[in-house]
Amino acid sequence: MFEDILYALNVVFQWKNILLIFLGTAIGMVFGALPGLTVTLAVTLVLPFTFDLSPEAGIVLLTGVYCAGTYAGSISAILINTPGTPSSVATSWDGYPLTLQGKSFDALSVALHASVIGGLISAVALIFFAPMLAKTALAFGPPETFALTFFGLTIIARVSGKSLSKGLISALFGLMIASVGVDPIMGVPRFAFDTTFLYGGVGMIEVFIGIFAIAEIFNQIGKRLSNLKPSAQSPQAKVIRWKSIVPHYWTTVKSSIIGIVIGVIPGTGGSIASFIAYDEAKRSSKNPELFGKGSLEGVAASESANNGVTAATLIPTLTLGIPGNTVAAIFLGALLIHGLTPGPQLFVDQGGLMYTIMISFIVANIVMYFQGRFALKWFDKIISIPPAVLLPIILVMCLLGAFSISNSVNSVIVSLIFGVIGYAMIKFEYSTAPMVIAIILGRMVEESLRQSLILSDGSPTIFFLRPIALLFMVLTVLVTFLPAIIKQWRKIRARA
Repeated sequence: MFEDILYALNVVFQWKNILLIFLGTAIGMVFGALPGLTVTLAVTLVLPFTFDLSPEAGIVLLTGVYCAGTYAGSISAILINTPGTPSSVATSWDGYPLTLQGKSFDALSVALHASVIGGLISAVALIFFAPMLAKTALAFGPPETFALTFFGLTIIARVSGKSLSKGLISALFGLMIASVGVDPIMGVPRFAFDTTFLYGGVGMIEVFIGIFAIAEIFNQIGKRLSNLKPSAQSPQAKVIRWKSIVPHYWTTVKSSIIGIVIGVIPGTGGSIASFIAYDEAKRSSKNPELFGKGSLEGVAASESANNGVTAATLIPTLTLGIPGNTVAAIFLGALLIHGLTPGPQLFVDQGGLMYTIMISFIVANIVMYFQGRFALKWFDKIISIPPAVLLPIILVMCLLGAFSISNSVNSVIVSLIFGVIGYAMIKFEYSTAPMVIAIILGRMVEESLRQSLILSDGSPTIFFLRPIALLFMVLTVLVTFLPAIIKQWRKIRARA
């Protein structure tokens, strides 16, 4: 083991591999920050360039792209209310309100520090707890996945805004959107309107571009651009300091751990982790009323959770050969292309490579921090551009991003349609958060539910006979009803 670690340190700190990490983080940051260009797309495009590299150098490059791309989604989420990645959706709920309050740099600084801390904690977990956490991943079947994703849906009640009924209507609309496409079990098209483009469902990125960015552009045009310009922020405030994350250190650590636990479960990912971490941060916060209106704690929770997922997704990939998410699947493909078969034996036969991957995650997060410090001062200048110039630029970027997803005008049309829907929801005061959560989790909830019922011959008792599934079902009930019970109990005590 000690020899493997020394080998890995020697490989990672070769000048060529350090340059590859710098290059990878730069590419990931650009792709993550631009609407429509996801981290998955970035890793996919970079993968062919690793074929002529050694396995170690190729993995080092992909690691830099992965880490920086996951973090950079927060930049556009905070500055222009357009999550660069699905896992940054929760970041936009507080990040953009902070921008409108003139606190964009505070939000960007907290997001950077929380992302780095989450990524480093995830990398440490990969080094020390990979075999143990891999066993946890093996225990997750369809019933456990359903219980977890159903638990994630309970967040809807706490992000519905002032009206729970409007929040539930928004969520139901999201679930309906999630059901568009080919039935995951029967293979029958649903709500596709005889359009083959919709057979794969409505793309999440197109929806996010429409709901967040285009809807906000329509809203600001409707207000004649009067409210887009944020409050001024003093130059003294634009200093990146570690102490900006200190008030939220416990939330950051706790959310990172949540991200790790969710990350080792195949098929989940950063979106679920950020939602659950955000909800837990709001539940335990001393100032829950600030969430959704501009809470740095909310930004810290979301970003540390989705970056906590990064290295954790490779735990089942490397130890079991089961990719944790789409990016991990690309990593798996990279290993196979280089003649390496993931599994327990890989740690015995290629221990040096395994520790190279682990250490490269640590180095990538450190490099990402310094690149982020340099880049944020330039990204933050975006909001100083006059609205009459900025809005058309954002609109063109969003439409180009939507087009790039499938190289089809249909994706642009979908984004515009959801832009109109998002604008209508803003005008009629319907929260978009429940709808977005339902779209992200709806497909997983349905698929895992139906698979579970097939396994149990239609009996719902399968969710209560398996310990992990039962645990999440109990948590769902407690999180949903316990606050109301406690509130009612306090009222009764007060009257007595």
